[in-house]
Amino acid sequence: MNRFIDITPAVSATTPVFPGDTPFEAQRTITISKDLPVNVSRMTLSTHTGAHADAPLHYDADGAPIDAVDVGAYIGPCTVVHIIEDAPLLNRDMIRDALARTVTEIAPRVLIRTYQRQPKVWDPAFTVISAAAITWLADEGVRLIGVDTPSLDPASSKIMDAHRAVFAHNMRILEGLCLDDAPAGSYELIAPPLKLEGLDAAPVRALLRVLE
Repeated sequence: MNRFIDITPAVSATTPVFPGDTPFEAQRTITISKDLPVNVSRMTLSTHTGAHADAPLHYDADGAPIDAVDVGAYIGPCTVVHIIEDAPLLNRDMIRDALARTVTEIAPRVLIRTYQRQPKVWDPAFTVISAAAITWLADEGVRLIGVDTPSLDPASSKIMDAHRAVFAHNMRILEGLCLDDAPAGSYELIAPPLKLEGLDAAPVRALLRVLE
């Protein structure tokens, strides 16, 4: 029997969002009663709520929207590494060394855990990734990078160096993952984004299938 690790944080009204972004809200619009056989709800949320996939459109005006991105990038062999240090920026050497300690062969998808436990409130000092590290990963055959933080770049960044490096190498991004219970090692990633036509990102239900 397949065993899975759910790396998707639950989404609720308490889910942290980027300052100025749309908080999650939900409301029951139909409730089961003697005249109504179902419950129905509506919700309001940012495309970057919780675990989500950034589309190239998010960081390039002419980039592809999320519904036009190949879903295969989000499914397949994956390496999870832990770099839980008091470091504001992960550089190439830090990521390279963590991968070398974890696997003998880097998978095309790399997820980086930076939190011991993911915070339940907005963390303005979350760890980010250098553009040089992104380029090194691309040179190693990595086509998707995932993080347990809100972004690859600082919240205050106007340049988006890491995102621009991802765009330059035609890679894909997952952000906001919860890797608290994911040991370092090799897995199969299953995290296709919702097919939201013309939009810059989409929530995902991200799972790791444990390899026997």
